[in-house]
Amino acid sequence: MVERAITDETRYRLLQRLAENPELSQRELAQHFGISVGKVNYCLKALLEKGYIKAENFKNSQNKIGYLYLLTPAGVAAKSLATLHFLQRKQAEYERLAQEIAELRAEVHRS
Repeated sequence: MVERAITDETRYRLLQRLAENPELSQRELAQHFGISVGKVNYCLKALLEKGYIKAENFKNSQNKIGYLYLLTPAGVAAKSLATLHFLQRKQAEYERLAQEIAELRAEVHRS
């Protein structure tokens, strides 16, 4: 089996979206994230291989076969960890930007 690697941010965003809407199709996920259906398929396979989600067949209102992407207990834990990492990364970005803004303001006041 080929190990598929996806970024922490992609993992976080996909797990979050699937937790909210497990019935979303790959096409709907692709439209939501602004990426190709192939990229969504690749990412979902990575999550399936890691055991973070499971896919179950279901029939939607148009009587077409679709999948329900459900988070497993490992997926819930991975989502929590990915959320923490995402928050830490965004907090660090915020702090860097706040410092840069403070330096620019100081420069403007010196001019």
